[in-house]
Amino acid sequence: MTKQNLKHLSLATRAIHGKHHPGVRGPVTTPIYQTSTYRLQDSSDAIRYSKGDPNVLVYTRYHNPTVNEAEDRIALIEDGEAAALFSSGMAAISTAILSLCKSGDEIVSTPALYGGTYRFFRDTLPDYGINVKYVDPHSLEDLLYLITPKTKVVYFETPTNPTLTLVDIEKLVRNTRRVQKEFRAPITVIIDNTFATILNQKPFNLGVDIIMESTTKYLGGHADIMGGVIIGTKRNVKRVKNLAKHLGGCMDPFAAFLLDRSLKTFELRVERQNDNAMALARALSKHPKISCVLYPGLPSHPQHKLAKRQMRKFGAMVTIEVKGGVKAAVRVCDHLRVAVNAMSLGGVETLVSIPVYSSHINMTKDELATHGVTPGMIRISVGVEGIDDLIEDFRQALRKL
Repeated sequence: MTKQNLKHLSLATRAIHGKHHPGVRGPVTTPIYQTSTYRLQDSSDAIRYSKGDPNVLVYTRYHNPTVNEAEDRIALIEDGEAAALFSSGMAAISTAILSLCKSGDEIVSTPALYGGTYRFFRDTLPDYGINVKYVDPHSLEDLLYLITPKTKVVYFETPTNPTLTLVDIEKLVRNTRRVQKEFRAPITVIIDNTFATILNQKPFNLGVDIIMESTTKYLGGHADIMGGVIIGTKRNVKRVKNLAKHLGGCMDPFAAFLLDRSLKTFELRVERQNDNAMALARALSKHPKISCVLYPGLPSHPQHKLAKRQMRKFGAMVTIEVKGGVKAAVRVCDHLRVAVNAMSLGGVETLVSIPVYSSHINMTKDELATHGVTPGMIRISVGVEGIDDLIEDFRQALRKL
């Protein structure tokens, strides 16, 4: 994390909206405003609200001090002007997309996405008259003809789930802006930065317009909340928030309190997870019962040079492919004792999942092939445990094959 980010993180630990400063009495942690509505001083507050005064609190679906504090902290950490929190990552994604696209519009996306996002694009958006086209991340020049005047969003994630393929962010943005200039129409570039986090990858520096993250994952980090966040300019975030009032996917104040707590240890946790993931990937890459270890930090990764160019460290996700297919993957997962067999990621516990049974269910063989997902894959979300314990845990599970 840069010195500027650390400064932002330090500033963001101050109490609600900077109202409390050293020497002023007040709570150290942000209070939980567990309320659905707010007492008005008198009807003049209602009049001010009706005229659009954002400082008048009326209803938690619209605004809440605990939620707003967590939003401000995330915006500072991620070098954004503003942020909007949601009840889940999918609520953030769907609200952002629907705020930017209407019937007849198009989205261009890379194909390897979180399964929920891909199914939203495949199964839901056509009902709204929104078409999604896909660009091969290894052929980003194709954006020059895939993008049309109907294109409103270019969407991608990097590293991808679960294959940890990288998308060249700078190249994607450059080609998008080239076509945008030709058509003289706005195109919003959105990245799902959940896997990398802002600690390892800074998309705004590379020209991205909106960052989306599932706060359920590394930002929350303790497997005890659900949430999602959109970060960007005040204008973009306001547009998303306006639609969020109607769709209703707001974050609960208690979840925002837990998220705000977690942000204070974000750097410490993810740094340890980064280091553990590198050590585990190196150890497993030498194992005879593993045919492939996918981790951007390994020189064997086909895009290792790109990873070094656009990432600070390489994240805490490692994907392995065991010999013997899905039955072997099941056997390994069922014999782990330190790592937990669970379908999520980003927490302090090491979690494992089998993509064909979790993130990429309900996909055809052709779709799985497009995503690069094989039956023998195990996705590992590396936690903060002792690395020697983790390595030995995988070794003893692999001995069961």
